[in-house]
Amino acid sequence: MRALSQLFARGDVVILSGAGLSTESGIPDYRGPTGMRRPATPMTYQTFTRDGVARRRYWARSHLGWHNIARAAPNAGHQAVGRLQRQGYVGGIITQNVDGLHQAGGADPVVELHGGLDRVVCLDCGDLSGRADLHERLAGANPAFDHTSDAIKPDGDVDLTDEQAAGFAIVDCVRCGGMLKPDVVFFGESVPAPRVQACFQLVEKASALVVLGSSLTVMSGRRFVVRAAKLGLPIAIVNQGATKSDGLATLLLDAPLGTVLSAVAWSLRG
Repeated sequence: MRALSQLFARGDVVILSGAGLSTESGIPDYRGPTGMRRPATPMTYQTFTRDGVARRRYWARSHLGWHNIARAAPNAGHQAVGRLQRQGYVGGIITQNVDGLHQAGGADPVVELHGGLDRVVCLDCGDLSGRADLHERLAGANPAFDHTSDAIKPDGDVDLTDEQAAGFAIVDCVRCGGMLKPDVVFFGESVPAPRVQACFQLVEKASALVVLGSSLTVMSGRRFVVRAAKLGLPIAIVNQGATKSDGLATLLLDAPLGTVLSAVAWSLRG
């Protein structure tokens, strides 16, 4: 803990966060302790755009899951990161999460590597709109759809049987009538190149890279750890369980993130 505080004390630390940071807010991860108890098969871009039945099933599940995402509150870890950023110890935040809890915890700016569930994009005209508006439209189109579920999954949707989702009506873009999709990067879809470049630039200006709650299994996030290692930067990984980049780390902590980050922020209070 003392070594992690000393790393932050340098200033210009870049944070790379993953789903493990949000588990204390009730959102499970993919591969950590909560994810292993509730396996999830993520939606792919190809399936979403090509399979109307799968797309309807996704929106039915996501519509119910949005209740849980919208009411999720930032936990002690998110709040500690926000404090460290405001105090000048954090020079950049890259998150693989799509839940918006970094911002709700007081962090700004935040690079959302994989986008955010609070926005919806039209795949035909590119129009961006708020998820709350879509939620109201979907509720209006499905007045009898009253299934409830607290079994939220990492992508923000819930478990439903095919029979339960079968009658769900999806809605289209109000601007052009095109296909709507959450403004998130699905599996099989690429992160926009300018966003990736912006993240690399943050790493290249950093004094250190601190990974929070990510197994680093997916190269989308792991590439920034690889770049930091090539630059000779100190790399700290705080995660519950092993990661695919443990061998690149100069500091490893296997501990609850809320506890660790709160202690670090407290030790560095001005």
